[in-house]
Amino acid sequence: MKRAVSISIGSSKRNKSVEVVLLGEKISIERIGTDGDMEAAALKYKELDGTVDAFGVGGGDLGAMTDGVWYPFYSVLPMVRYVKKTPLVDGTGLKNTLENKAPAFIDQKIGDYIKSRGRKTLMAAGVDRWGLSKAFVDAGYEVVFGDLMFGLDLPFAMRTLKQLKTLAALLMPIAGRLPFSWIYPLGEKQEKRTPKWGKYYEWATVIAGDFHLIRRFMPDKLEGKVIVTNTTTPENVEEFRKAGVKYLVTTTPVLEGRSFGTNMMEAALVAVAGKGRVLTNPELDEMLTQLHFEPQLQELN
Repeated sequence: MKRAVSISIGSSKRNKSVEVVLLGEKISIERIGTDGDMEAAALKYKELDGTVDAFGVGGGDLGAMTDGVWYPFYSVLPMVRYVKKTPLVDGTGLKNTLENKAPAFIDQKIGDYIKSRGRKTLMAAGVDRWGLSKAFVDAGYEVVFGDLMFGLDLPFAMRTLKQLKTLAALLMPIAGRLPFSWIYPLGEKQEKRTPKWGKYYEWATVIAGDFHLIRRFMPDKLEGKVIVTNTTTPENVEEFRKAGVKYLVTTTPVLEGRSFGTNMMEAALVAVAGKGRVLTNPELDEMLTQLHFEPQLQELN
């Protein structure tokens, strides 16, 4: 049996392990959280290197791919310094292959509902989800990119892909060298919610992007909203339901009530492929087609 492991600097409360069959291959998918401790994660990578078929980098990214330009997160790279044998992915491949299918999927499944409320999307952060960001723009949505608000707590909304690219070119060489915890919630901070930027949540019909960023600032009420995200536990789904969310779209498959992160699912595909290396985007696209992977829709209210 193949084994893919995501070692995450996120909360250990979100740990999960399942066994699935993909393309006729039985595979164990496991998520291990270290509660924000990067060194503990590094040692876990060291322990498992060469004994599993693929690693996912969870709770953080090795970098951001924005319109084909790679911006490293230097504070995260030491976490994977011991990995010498096992292929390692952080989900960037699926962010630019699977996630960009979401807007078309939404229009196909609930297009009339979207039309009735307005084609307006709040992207919690677009720099590291360029595929999804561009797909919403290409599908004719009016989009607000919250990178400065959600990442740096600065009250500035961006509204074009050009602005997003400019932000990445100007700030990512700097932000990429900051401690990752300064720009993204880790460990126990993932459990906290401090409502903020409420007018943008209220404005949007669709709220999309990283789950922890969406939840970190979301208001108590999200009546009628459509959430597009991943890495949701049954408890997260119930929280959205209580907030009044109408539809939840997860960009990765729901397995035993849980949608895993793009890093976990990309690691699973790498393990199944058995090539002993990271897959190219065309290779990922081919596997996604064979697996009939597409976003999943849940009506919550």
